[in-house]
Amino acid sequence: MTIFLKKSFLAITLMILASSVNGQWTGPKTKPTALKEIKYGPISPAHRTDVDMVTFRNYGLGQFIHWGLYAIPGNEWEGVSARGGAAASEWIRSWGGTTAPKDWVKTYDNLYKEFNPKDFDAKRWAKQAKNMGAKYVIFTTKHHDGFAMWPTQYSNYNISKTPYKKDIVKEVVDAYTAEGIDVYLYFSILEWNNPDYMGKEPKTPKEKKKFNRFLQYTRNQLLELMQNYPQMKGFWFDGTWDQSWIKSYEFTYNLEKELREKHPGIIIGSRFRNDEYGKRHFDANGRMLGDYEQGWERKLPADISWLEGRDWDCVMTIPPNGWGYMKDWSGLYTKTTDDILDMLLYSASLSGNFVLNFGPDGQGNMHPEEDKIAKELGEWMKVNGEAVYGAHHAGMTNSKLGYFTKKEDNLYLTVFNRPINNSVRVSVPKIASEVPLTATLLANGQSLAVKHADIGLDLDKNTYYDVLIPNIFQTDRAFVIKMKVGSQVVKVEKLMDAKM
Repeated sequence: MTIFLKKSFLAITLMILASSVNGQWTGPKTKPTALKEIKYGPISPAHRTDVDMVTFRNYGLGQFIHWGLYAIPGNEWEGVSARGGAAASEWIRSWGGTTAPKDWVKTYDNLYKEFNPKDFDAKRWAKQAKNMGAKYVIFTTKHHDGFAMWPTQYSNYNISKTPYKKDIVKEVVDAYTAEGIDVYLYFSILEWNNPDYMGKEPKTPKEKKKFNRFLQYTRNQLLELMQNYPQMKGFWFDGTWDQSWIKSYEFTYNLEKELREKHPGIIIGSRFRNDEYGKRHFDANGRMLGDYEQGWERKLPADISWLEGRDWDCVMTIPPNGWGYMKDWSGLYTKTTDDILDMLLYSASLSGNFVLNFGPDGQGNMHPEEDKIAKELGEWMKVNGEAVYGAHHAGMTNSKLGYFTKKEDNLYLTVFNRPINNSVRVSVPKIASEVPLTATLLANGQSLAVKHADIGLDLDKNTYYDVLIPNIFQTDRAFVIKMKVGSQVVKVEKLMDAKM
């Protein structure tokens, strides 16, 4: 019997996820009992095969950056943090109740007059992301507060009115593109400070006229972003849950068509819009609205079957729910590099991308813990990234040792739980056409012995291959075994079964 050194971080996480019964990202999608006639359903093909989508599918690791005026408070104001009643960092403008400072909304809406990040250097950020191993970045152009990080001509509430003045979106797009990192633009539909926005469904002529102005404003800003930054690869939408937007399904359907016509190959997640029945992410017939599942926010699927072959990515924070800058991380469990590697490889094993969030401060500096994790993650990816980039679900029997990924005839096992006896046992279905033939350690290129192990369990549908790890090989992180797979005829001695 193999003994393992530690329990995977994901093992506990997924048990918690699997035990939840609410929400459409806690189990397999519910199939409709009858199909409906839908006019405003999906626009793009169910599984795109064009170059842009294949590139997205192969990213493996990405970076999310939440940055805006909310970096100035840093998740607290006048000594009161989110743990004391304030809203979370990027939501802090919505702070209300007895703990909120007097005239808080007015105070927040004037923070742009202080926004002057003297340490901000987009090239430094991009270089860090490159060294970390990120293949794409999602950057917040405008969050729920409505403040635009580019000099939009459709609102005065933008970066050009700050002491900083310069176009931050352009600086980010240019710097990351120069490093070979694809850029996606985060864009919130919801705007708290926009007088034309409303959360409820507009019903009176006055309300409809008012919200139609907002819809045209939103369209103008999206077209402006595509025109200003043609290098962008797609939009990551947020703030689309209010009834005002949900009831605008004809407008949003036509807007998505327009975005795709003006930017062929653009990638849009499932969060952008809904059908005429109010179904978001997936229409009333269960078809995905967009190019990939955008609902895996701080959560992960428990099984490949939940995904039904759809593309997806997971966006994840380091603190429990800290997207924007948080001054104080004390007293919170913040994810370690090992936690993040575990989730990254788990995502890759289910053919998904993993996107790690960073929340810079008001001066343009990452949190010191983010710098540390980026460095450590990058060091690991330089050696082992082959098991992530362009690698997908391997179709193997799940292993307690770690996660399988596959690319062409290369099978990778990222080992998080090293067996005490240093014999890594790989289960292969007896009907499989490919089995491990050779193995090496990515850490040092050392060849490893591979032995067939027919352990003779009654009615067992698997056979086994043991990969032997040298006792002298030591590491304090997960490591990757790369195996070449191919056909091999294995002769099994047939012994007589006992009578029962």
